[in-house]
Amino acid sequence: MKKNSKFFSFQHIRAAVAVALLVFNGAAQAQNLQLHYDFGRTLYSSEQAERPKVTLTLEQFKADKWGSWFYFVDVDFSRKFTESAYAEISREFNLGKNSPFAAHIEYNGGLNRFGSFQQAALVGGAYNGHTADFSKTWSVQLMYKRYFKSYENTRAYHSFQLTGVWGLTFADKKCTFSGFIDLWRGEKANGHGQLVVISEPQFWYNATENLSVGTEIEISNNFIYNTQNDKTFFVNPTLAVKWKF
Repeated sequence: MKKNSKFFSFQHIRAAVAVALLVFNGAAQAQNLQLHYDFGRTLYSSEQAERPKVTLTLEQFKADKWGSWFYFVDVDFSRKFTESAYAEISREFNLGKNSPFAAHIEYNGGLNRFGSFQQAALVGGAYNGHTADFSKTWSVQLMYKRYFKSYENTRAYHSFQLTGVWGLTFADKKCTFSGFIDLWRGEKANGHGQLVVISEPQFWYNATENLSVGTEIEISNNFIYNTQNDKTFFVNPTLAVKWKF
């Protein structure tokens, strides 16, 4: 689900696929810590007046003989509060030796200072690929999604999600262009369905083997919970640093 677009979608999000992290880092295990300063509240002072400006993200990937594990945790901060902690954890099972296909299962959920995010579980398939030198990577996932009734004013319902992830390294590995795009069926406050789209392209300059600086641009439609007007399309950039362990 990422974060609940119906009630708490002003929060910052992160998404990735385990195989993408594997090829980006060239290792069976990878972990990084990111700190993002978000300009969304400045750009949309009315529609996103409560959007946190600072997000700390921890990501970790681990491969094994059956497939891979991946999780991330986003912690959002305001001046006075730790606003929320949101997590996604996924498992992929390889479907045959050297096969590009994998089975994918995933859980999304978390807590914020008002209560919780609406939880969701996903199950489906993934197609993962890369060039011979791993400088280009891609993954496509098609999944059934189940939302759960997590708190007042939410209800359980069926959905789907289509995810694409890409990565490109260039300039003698000094630059990385990566990101994802998600499409899924969400629900409006009146219970009617709507297509939610969000993409987060990232650009990183890899200053050292461990330290990167860059930006992420959150581009979305029907994702931001906006009660001020009819605007549904938003572009929210960040400035960020990343440390690879």
